[in-house]
Formats: sequence, C-alpha cells, structure tokens
Amino acid sequence: METTTTNTANTTIWAQFKGIDPNAENVEINKRQTVFYPSKTGINYITVRGFTLCDAATPWAPPTAGQIGLIGPNWSKGWIIENNKISYSVCSGVSLGKYSDQWDNTSADAAEGYVQTIHRALDNGWNKATVGSHIVRNNEISHCEQTGVVGSLGCSFSTVTGNSIHDIHIRQLFTGAEMAGIKFHGAIDVEISHNHIYRTCRGIWMDWMAQGTRVTGNLFNDNIDQDAFFEVDHGPFLVDNNIFLSHQTLLTASQGGAFVHNLIAGDIGVLGFDGRMTPFLKAHSTELAGMHNNPTGDVRFYNNLFVRNGEDSSYDNATLPISMKGNVFLKGSRPSTHETDPILKPDFDPAISLGENAGAFYLEMKFDNSWTTEQTRQLVTTDLLGKASVPNLPFEHADGTPYRIGTDYFGKKRNETNPTPGPFENPGQGDLKLRVW
Repeated sequence: METTTTNTANTTIWAQFKGIDPNAENVEINKRQTVFYPSKTGINYITVRGFTLCDAATPWAPPTAGQIGLIGPNWSKGWIIENNKISYSVCSGVSLGKYSDQWDNTSADAAEGYVQTIHRALDNGWNKATVGSHIVRNNEISHCEQTGVVGSLGCSFSTVTGNSIHDIHIRQLFTGAEMAGIKFHGAIDVEISHNHIYRTCRGIWMDWMAQGTRVTGNLFNDNIDQDAFFEVDHGPFLVDNNIFLSHQTLLTASQGGAFVHNLIAGDIGVLGFDGRMTPFLKAHSTELAGMHNNPTGDVRFYNNLFVRNGEDSSYDNATLPISMKGNVFLKGSRPSTHETDPILKPDFDPAISLGENAGAFYLEMKFDNSWTTEQTRQLVTTDLLGKASVPNLPFEHADGTPYRIGTDYFGKKRNETNPTPGPFENPGQGDLKLRVW
C-alpha cells in the first residue's frame, strides 16, 4: 500500500486487493496509532482490566527507538494489564518498551547504536525505582504482525503470565528482526510463566541482557521458527518446567543458561561465536558491570525429557564448560557428548500429540516410570546450577533468594530425593492424557 498527498485537502491511497473485489467487501482504513497508550512518560500504576482492545495502526517497534503498542505504559512503572482481549495491531500488541527521543532510528551500526541507546536510557531514568515492574496477565493477545508483547529496556522487572499469545506475524508482512510472540531486550529479573504461545513466527526472543530471567511452566507449540531464541545474553537465566512442542525448541547465541525439567520435542541450534560486545549488569540492577563477547557454552541441562527430534548435540563443540545430567532421550532424540549418564531409549516412542477440545488443550503421551527408578536425580537448586561465568552471578530469584525447583508444570510437589525427569512429577504409567492449558 502506498499513500501520497496530492494537495492540502486530499490524500490518495493506492491499495492492492489480491483476488478480492473491494466494491463487494468491507474495506477498513485505520489511522488510529494506539488504543490505550499515554502521550507522556512517567504515568505510573495504571490498571487496564477486562477490555476488548483491537485495531491499531501501530508503527514498527525497534529496540533503539520509541516502541508504541496497541496498549502500553510508555516508559512508566507498575502497570497491570490483565483479562483483556488484545488483537489486530499492525505491529505490536502490548508494548513495555522504550520512549522516543531525537536519536530514534539514527544509528548506522545496530550493535553500537543499541549500546548508546542503553547509556541514554540510564541517563533518562532506566532503573527499578522508576521504570518497569509491570504485570501482563491472563490476556488473549493475537493477530499482531510484529509482536504480541514487545519491550526494550522498559520491560525489566516485569511479569508476563497466564496469557494466550497466538497468530503473531502469520501474514509475514515484514522481514528482518524483532518478530516474536514475546520480544524483549533487557529482560532483567523478568518472569515469563504459564503462558500458551503458539502459531507465531517464534515463541519468545530474549535479546541482549536476559539476566535474572525465568521462563517457567509455559506451553509452546506450532511456532514456525523456534519456541525460544536467546541472543547475546550472558545470563543467568533459567528455563524450567516448559512444554516445547515445535520443530525447533531453542536457538541460542548466549551463555549463562539453565534448562531444567523441560519436555523438549524439537532440536536445539547453537549459532557459534558472536563477536558483538554486549552488556552484563550488576545483580538485580540496570547498572552496567561490563561488556563481553559471546562464546558458546556455559549452559546446564538437568532432568529434561527429550522426545521426537529433541537433541542437545549442537553443544558438542562448545568452548565454555557444559553440564548435562539426569536427562532422558527417547525415540528420535539424540544426546550431546557432554551428557553424563543419560538414559537412552531409542526404541521407545512416547507418541506425543497435542489436541484441543472445547478450548482446552490436552497432551497425550506414553510414560514409563522406570525412567525414574533407573537413575536417581538431584533436585535442582541454586547451588547445583553454580554461577553464570561472564557476570559471575548465581541463578536466583529476583529478590535474591535461592532457586529450589521443587514443583512441576502443574505446581505439584516434586520428590526432593529423586525428582521425575521432564515437566510432570510422577504423572502415571503408560498412556497419559494431561490437560496442559
């Protein structure tokens, strides 16, 4: 679509309607940029609950410029966005992102431009006392062409939980970067939990400074590229008790990650050394502690269940230390050479399938309790995970208390002396049908 202004009174819009007669159909032209979005920054502690919010002509939301969503706080603190239906944004649905300034879209070098963006944001009040700490909860977010939820820096210290995020970037109107169900830069002490993310280009994309991030108890399926992408993060970040069912589970160019008690049905891609110098921070803070490039490795895989084409062998040639223990590999999956005493069952087909009935989603699979009795596993804790090597920081909750992965996907208490591999604690023997959403 191309728009040209011919004089001060008239605007001519040229449009293509592929295979459709616009004289016989309804044609909507929308110039409303947002639906609920303050014009000024610093409008704190707003709750938006129970609305249908749709149809916004939002602009593109890159991390170095102002990020305007159909709804968002615009560089504020403490918003609650819950129990809404948010849909049909030209670009982003919910924005927890950066303010606009005179440097928007002016950098020729993306990496150096973003480093300068971070320094300006710090000068402009990017800290826990003034920005972030939002809650995006129990919304249905769909049919947005860039992201369901986007946030550069302003997403820090926030929680995204209980949302259904689907049909994101399915029309493929744009190319390039920044498209995902959730796309965050600076996900410091962010929790992404108990969401259903499906039919997106990629489920989540944690780009730069995912530190103190936890991705837990989510259901991912039918995502085109992969369920999760961690790009040039130094950690620590924790990914636990998730169900990953798309053809690729993970793409990564990061260190300092821990993958614990997940069901992994897709392959894992490791991009190799990335020479970009990207920031790491002081613990639970936006204050920069240093810059580092991105070698491969410094990752932990504990007590995961690999099925179908799930594998972690892409880490075979990693340059930093790897810890892999307590994992189970069923038919079609393949272990890394770094695995310590994995359980290998190449002839066991768990027959994984996900079905929908009356708005509920059910996972069907075969389970064998011998995977637990054949090997005794450790309960995953902060002590077991150690420290992320680049920032030299432990894996811990946002409040500084230690992790203890003592519950499963459903919140069921785990056997602390020998937890069951995968996201479900002692789910039963044989054919299972579990409501997972």
